[in-house]
Amino acid sequence: MVINFARTTVSKGLLKQVFQRIDAQSCPKLFNFHMHTVHSDGKLEPSELMSQAIAIGLRGLAITDHHSISGYQSALVWLEDWQRSNPDTHPPHLWSGVEINANLLDIEVHILAYAFESEHPSMKPYLQKIPSVGKAYQAVNVITAIHEAGGLAVLAHPARYRRSHFDLIPAAADVAIDGVETFYAYTNPKPWKPSVVETEEVQQLAEKFDLLNTCGTDTHGANLLQRL
Repeated sequence: MVINFARTTVSKGLLKQVFQRIDAQSCPKLFNFHMHTVHSDGKLEPSELMSQAIAIGLRGLAITDHHSISGYQSALVWLEDWQRSNPDTHPPHLWSGVEINANLLDIEVHILAYAFESEHPSMKPYLQKIPSVGKAYQAVNVITAIHEAGGLAVLAHPARYRRSHFDLIPAAADVAIDGVETFYAYTNPKPWKPSVVETEEVQQLAEKFDLLNTCGTDTHGANLLQRL
């Protein structure tokens, strides 16, 4: 097996630059880094998701199905075919992505992995369509695996868990998380907009612990501009 680390490094570097510029206006019409397809618990086929992404005018995105990259792989094939048929256009950049269940401070959290080499052996336990168990379930090991595969690790929707984000974000930083999903709509408003109080609190924690900020709609329904 040949792993293209050079390509992965370029992809990771580009994504890190994007995350460094993310703000409250970035999502959902410029970037979207949290979406699900029928390959986990979403309603959209990968082709439908990509068609919407192009129609919206997204510059970049990641499909983050739970413990599966088959939706991302299908979307990548579709996007490559679309580019061949539309050579003079500028499609959005599609990064690899997956959402992984993990244990942090003795509760279950979700960690988003981005721009990783999908064939890297460290990611195998997390791409089996079901949550991992044992040591692989611990957040520190999830994050280590993502880094070994050349990717970035982000704590998803940090204000949605049974423990406070004021506890979880420092704990995630202690085990080398790269970023937090700062801009998130916790009450699913229409139109989509990040929750003001939680966003401000998470931004402050991200700055304190030198973490990247990300955004995403966490789409599970048929519209990329909403969560449900």
